[in-house]
Amino acid sequence: MMTRFALTVVRHGETRFNKEKILQGQGVDEPLSETGFKQAAAAGIFLKNVKFTHVFSSDLTRTKQKYGVAEGRALSELRAMAKAAGEECLMFTPPGGETLAQVKMRGKDFFEFLCQLILKEADEKGQFSQGAPSNSLETSLAKTFPLGKTCAPACNSDSSAPGLAASVLVVSHGAYMRNLFDYLVTDLKCSLPASLSRSELVSVSPNTGISLFIVNFEEGREVQPTVQCVCMNLQEHLNGVTETR
Repeated sequence: MMTRFALTVVRHGETRFNKEKILQGQGVDEPLSETGFKQAAAAGIFLKNVKFTHVFSSDLTRTKQKYGVAEGRALSELRAMAKAAGEECLMFTPPGGETLAQVKMRGKDFFEFLCQLILKEADEKGQFSQGAPSNSLETSLAKTFPLGKTCAPACNSDSSAPGLAASVLVVSHGAYMRNLFDYLVTDLKCSLPASLSRSELVSVSPNTGISLFIVNFEEGREVQPTVQCVCMNLQEHLNGVTETR
């Protein structure tokens, strides 16, 4: 039996440190700025009609990536550290910090936990069978996320596909999200919208950027789930948000 669920990932709103390009990890719990609150409110309005069955959020106020000795320092200082070590900034790990591989592994572990959780709950409910029509969870997504230039279709056109077993919302951090997305794209071969550029794919999500994935996997089969990216780092909800100086 195939089980399907939607995964919506949103980055936290802007903080003062975001604006000043100061590194924030687990050791820096900076609250949202005034602009960040406006961004979060805009994201909330955009998603207000989406029906979520599960919500996960970082335990930090602005929503765990650790930057070691670079924690709380300016991005320019991290770049200087990387240059002194003869490495590219993106690949450099400051002393006491997490490597990109470690952050990616955290993303992988969370995704696998999520798949097992949804599968267990779907088995317990026993109400998602082959041939079931698209349910209200999928309908609410299709009505909320604009289709066309920035988004691929959120609904599966195959009428034999089961409805969504769950719709999950995750509110997290830019660096963590980028590494989670790298796992989905590189390791799981996630399909992407045709309009998504390479630069957009490797960029850190803007504050309150919204990404939506549809995950499909089969019970009892030792195969990786298939993932469809409906949109990545969507920010149309910010069009009317003015930045506070």
